[in-house]
Amino acid sequence: METVGLGFCFEDLPVGRQFKTIGRTVTEADITNFVNCTGMVEVLFTNLEFLAHESDIKQRLAPAALVYAFAEGLLVQSTMQHTGFAFLHMELNVENPVFAGDTIHTECEVVEARRSRSRPDRGLVRTRIRVKKQDGTVALTYTPLRMVKCREIGV
Repeated sequence: METVGLGFCFEDLPVGRQFKTIGRTVTEADITNFVNCTGMVEVLFTNLEFLAHESDIKQRLAPAALVYAFAEGLLVQSTMQHTGFAFLHMELNVENPVFAGDTIHTECEVVEARRSRSRPDRGLVRTRIRVKKQDGTVALTYTPLRMVKCREIGV
């Protein structure tokens, strides 16, 4: 019987492939829980009076690390179950803020795909991820390099 919900194998990720994930709304509770869990108790994330009177940002701000973590969660759910083996490298740029109430999704493009030299049953895939808000604004961009399972062993 077929198992559904499994991730993409190397052969499913040729250079140029594009896809997007479903969305997720960032809530006040998400921000509070993330800040408390990580210890990111910076006033930008914990003090509404500071935001109102001293900050250029006036809305409840989500840490970029939370936005990145949610983006990875959206990707893992749909693309890496049982096939993603290692997260090897990344460059990340914060483009715009995400606030409580914003809904984010990821748009992914495969920009590099090659077989591992040391592991013939693995491939290395680099993607360009754009985390977008409901209005199309790009919040984050990042370029992870991942090791993924191959369906067929390379020669």
